[in-house]
Amino acid sequence: MRHRVSSLTLRLWLTTAAVLFAATAFAQQPVSLSDAATTQATTISIPNHTAEIDGLLQRGYKMEVERRWSDALTHYEEAMRAFPDDPGLQRRFELTRLHYDLGRRYLDRSFLGSLVSLSPEKALELYNQVLLKIQSHHVDAPHWQSVVECGTYDLEVALSEPAFVRRNLRQQSPEAVEEFRNELRQTLRKLAVHSREDARNAAAVASRLAEQRLGIDPTAVVLEYLCGATNTLDPYSAYLTPAQLSEVYSQIEGNFVGLGIELKADGETLRIVRVIPKSPADEGGMRAGDQIVSVDGQPTKDLSTDQAANLLQGVEGSIVELVVTAPSELPRQLSIRRRRVEVPSIDNARIIDRENGVAYLQLVCFQKTTCRDLDTALWDLHRQGMRRLIMDLRGNPGGLLVTAVEVSDRFVERGIIVSTRGRSVQEDFTYSAHIAGTWRVPLVVLIDRDSASAAEIFAGAIRDHRRGTIVGARSYGKGSVQGIFPLGISEAGIRLTTAKFYSLNGRAYSRVGVEPDVVVHQTARPADGRVVLKNDSEDVVLAAAIETARRLGQKR
Repeated sequence: MRHRVSSLTLRLWLTTAAVLFAATAFAQQPVSLSDAATTQATTISIPNHTAEIDGLLQRGYKMEVERRWSDALTHYEEAMRAFPDDPGLQRRFELTRLHYDLGRRYLDRSFLGSLVSLSPEKALELYNQVLLKIQSHHVDAPHWQSVVECGTYDLEVALSEPAFVRRNLRQQSPEAVEEFRNELRQTLRKLAVHSREDARNAAAVASRLAEQRLGIDPTAVVLEYLCGATNTLDPYSAYLTPAQLSEVYSQIEGNFVGLGIELKADGETLRIVRVIPKSPADEGGMRAGDQIVSVDGQPTKDLSTDQAANLLQGVEGSIVELVVTAPSELPRQLSIRRRRVEVPSIDNARIIDRENGVAYLQLVCFQKTTCRDLDTALWDLHRQGMRRLIMDLRGNPGGLLVTAVEVSDRFVERGIIVSTRGRSVQEDFTYSAHIAGTWRVPLVVLIDRDSASAAEIFAGAIRDHRRGTIVGARSYGKGSVQGIFPLGISEAGIRLTTAKFYSLNGRAYSRVGVEPDVVVHQTARPADGRVVLKNDSEDVVLAAAIETARRLGQKR
């Protein structure tokens, strides 16, 4: 399906399995201060985490050697959430992301189509267009020499990546490739790169040299420079292949063609973590927790998550043959017909405590249909006797800015909800609430470490306006705004970080997140200000939220 964009950019936050990384919250490491009575001196004790970080690097490097780029990316992301300022983890994450992104591109039929359809001149024109977008819209002013260096680094990674080599370097020896690397560095070192035009010319020089020395299609080289320019700006900016751009628009619209499942790599198998209600997968008998053993006769143990996901994709109306299994069950053979799936942004809305009128709903994402879905759910719960409301944003990766504002506006009467600030004054906005249509029901909001971006805007607005109680764990701490820019030359696009967002009090969310009012830990050890429940088999965060909601109701 073709998508038309009437405005210059679509303002959204997007976190996916492919690039689930943000400027994460600062690790709250214990620092003890002790005053010596005789000297009045203050001693600061800073924990030494060298051994722990070394262990994380070693485990990540093992995944890299095994070319498990998806696992390595997830590993480094988790490690950086604990140690966000460690340069070694940062470097490994960046390198792993380049490998992972390249592997995804070369599995993407739409990207492979671009390699064929774009002439070298058109590819350079596309690269120049991307550089112009960066110059005009990225939150940080570009340093053109660094942009070229990042493109060169991306190309060097590509020269060692099997997917790139199979398509572009079949007849070249390792010695010839290394000679080219050295000559490329020496050639580019002589170029002065001070402008966008200089950067474009540097990519042209590199592409011609790669064609002359290694016989590589210049278009393939230019596209690596393009991806290097975008994918190393920050953890969220990225080149979007035509298929990826279409997927982004589908997420915004809340529908797509497919089976309706979310997958996660689990050792050598693929585990289903979610089945969308009323989807083909749901109606075909697939369940969360199932493991996919094979896709159209091909065992998944031999496939990466992206390779399997690629096999699961197909045109509307086509059928995929699956073998799935679950613990203590025999394998099941399923035939599932792909069709358009409507993704509900509200899930599991119900009265959870009828005696006290405690209602519950899960807000899955912030998309175009969210406000409509939320209104429907709220009025339905109201008719069922809702007197208190729990909104579950755990695992919510975010979505559209305007939707986050509109959802917040349904519970906050007046005042600032969020503000954004960018390099350009065009990115500076303040979004405020309006009194009309406000729900005044006592409110509890659940968050966790995977609640990000738009979810943090909503939770932060509720907290700052003292409109409700936040329960759970500190949120992700993303705090940046991305714009989606379609590219005129091809059907591809780019995602660029254009601004950062701030709370009512002017506090940045990036690397900080939203701290809950009630922190819930699944531990038997009591701690001041924390809700502690001993039964690990229950949803202790939800149990804490129910108790909090009951108390809120009693105070009114």
